[in-house]
Amino acid sequence: MTAMLMALVDGSAYSESVCRHAAWIAKRTGAQVKLYHVLDPRRAQGRRDLSGSIRLGARSRLMEQLSDLDEQHAKLSQAQGRAILEDARALIEGEGVADVITRLRQDDIVNTVEQKEAAAEMIVIGKRGEAAGLESPHLGSNFERIVRASQKPVFVSNRSFAPIDRVLIAYDGGVSSMKAVDYVARDPMFSGLKVIVATAGQETADMRRALENARATLNAGGHEAEAKILKGAPDKALADLVETDGIDLLVMGAYGHSRIRTLVIGSTTTEMIRSCKVPVVLMR
Repeated sequence: MTAMLMALVDGSAYSESVCRHAAWIAKRTGAQVKLYHVLDPRRAQGRRDLSGSIRLGARSRLMEQLSDLDEQHAKLSQAQGRAILEDARALIEGEGVADVITRLRQDDIVNTVEQKEAAAEMIVIGKRGEAAGLESPHLGSNFERIVRASQKPVFVSNRSFAPIDRVLIAYDGGVSSMKAVDYVARDPMFSGLKVIVATAGQETADMRRALENARATLNAGGHEAEAKILKGAPDKALADLVETDGIDLLVMGAYGHSRIRTLVIGSTTTEMIRSCKVPVVLMR
C-alpha cells in the first residue's frame, strides 16, 4: 500500500513552502500527497448576528438579504478553496510528484486531522496561516491544536523551502525523543542526510551514554551521525546550533520528561519554533 502525506494548505504565504516540502518528502519516500483545504463553518456563523437591533418588518427583509450574502460567501469560499487546491497540486506536480490528490472539506481543521490522519504517514503544515502575517510574533492559531491532536509526526514548514542536508535531533532521553532517533534512522525521508543528535545541560555519564546509544542507532541506519552536549538553556543552545552548524531541519519530540519538554507545546516551544528559520518535525 502506498504511503500517504496529509498536507494542509490555506492560501497563506506558507502554503507554497508546505507544497515544496511535501514534494521533497514524497520524492524521497514514494508517498502519495493528499492536499486538504478546510473551510471552517464557524467563520461564516460569526458574520450572521447583525440584526439584533432591527425591528418590525425590516428585520425579515434584512435577514433574507443576510441569508443571500451567506450563500454567496459560501460559494465564493468553495471556489477559492478549489483554486487554492488546484494551484497547490500544480506546484507539487511541477516538482516531479505524479500522485497528488485534493480534498475540500467544510469542518474544523482539527476534526479533519483526527478523522483523516489514520491513513497518513505524516502531517505537513505551515508555521502560520492566513490570519497571521509573515512577521507575526505568533504561530498559526491552529498549530498547537493540530500538534496536540495528531498521533502522527508533524512536519512544520518554515517560510520558504531550501535544500535539506543536515538534520538536528533535539534529544532528552524521553520516549518521544527516542522515537525521533529511531524514526530518523529508519525512514527513507532522511536517507543520506547528515545527522547531529544533541542535548543541553550538565554532562553526566548517563547523558553521554544515552547520546552514544542514539548515535549508534543512527549509524546503524546508515547515517553519518555525531552526538553533542550543549551548555545553556535548551531553547537558546539548540537555536544557536541550528544557526552555527548550518542545520536544515530540526527533529524533536513533542513531549519529553526534562527541560526540553517545554520546547514543544509550551511557551518555550512557541519561541523556539517561531524564531527557528528551518522546518521542524515534531514526534509524539
